[in-house]
Amino acid sequence: MYELLSDEMEADSPVLLHSLTGFLDAGQAGRLAVSHVLEALEHRVVATFDLDDIFDYRARRPRMTFLSDHFASVDLPTLEMVEVRDTAGVPFLLLHGSEPDHAWQRLTEAVRSLVDHFGVRLTIGMHAIPWPAPHTRPVSVTAHATDSSLVSGYAPWVGALEVPGHLAGMIELHLGDTGHDAMGFAAHVPHYLVGAEFPSASLTLLEHVARASGLSLPLAGLAESAERSRAEIESQIAANPENVAAVQALEAQYDAVLSSRELEGAAEEAGTAADLPTGDEIAAQVERFLADMDERGD
Repeated sequence: MYELLSDEMEADSPVLLHSLTGFLDAGQAGRLAVSHVLEALEHRVVATFDLDDIFDYRARRPRMTFLSDHFASVDLPTLEMVEVRDTAGVPFLLLHGSEPDHAWQRLTEAVRSLVDHFGVRLTIGMHAIPWPAPHTRPVSVTAHATDSSLVSGYAPWVGALEVPGHLAGMIELHLGDTGHDAMGFAAHVPHYLVGAEFPSASLTLLEHVARASGLSLPLAGLAESAERSRAEIESQIAANPENVAAVQALEAQYDAVLSSRELEGAAEEAGTAADLPTGDEIAAQVERFLADMDERGD
């Protein structure tokens, strides 16, 4: 299933971060965050996974380069665990690459064995999901964990939901079932930007990961990319009055939801039973708004 290239780490009880492409990576937020970390920090591969039997090449065909009269290269999928040193020199682990199509149960068990092997104290996933939010507001996150105390400072955005299965979620479930602390953050990417690169979400993910783990992560370069991206988005939207109106409507809707959440939190602290919308009612309201946008062709 995997090949261990290094038996030891210099750090006791390291943190493990993970981010897999292919699903739950709206705006390519996880991929950009991983690329930024690996470009900015010293790292080495400690374990590699053999994807040949568990990746569906026909469903997700790798990109090949053809030059005039010959094939020059192929971009094959990879899945590996690397040891990285943060800006303070503290080692941590990062599992990154393509989400495999098969053998998820064996893979989750393999990750658990690596967690035990390296004595990982906390595992943190980085994801990104489409969200009815405007790009003009700070990127919010949904936090989740095997132990609610790990996300005690985060108010939930939704109640019970049934979502498509994914390997990152299974890793968190399995680690929790085997007595390990695991958590994750899902950045909320504006639904109209899910197909583009959205570095603001990547920056938000790394900010929350740094806060939860205590790691010192490089953020300045990513912050600059986020500013450039935001300026480009503003320029494109400003060129079309209908797009401007659509974003303004989304801002009003989003601000109303935030106000309801703040009032709900204040009512809970005061011990009052305020007549406020539930998470399901908020979700239904957002769905109606998106349906109206779709009918108008926005």
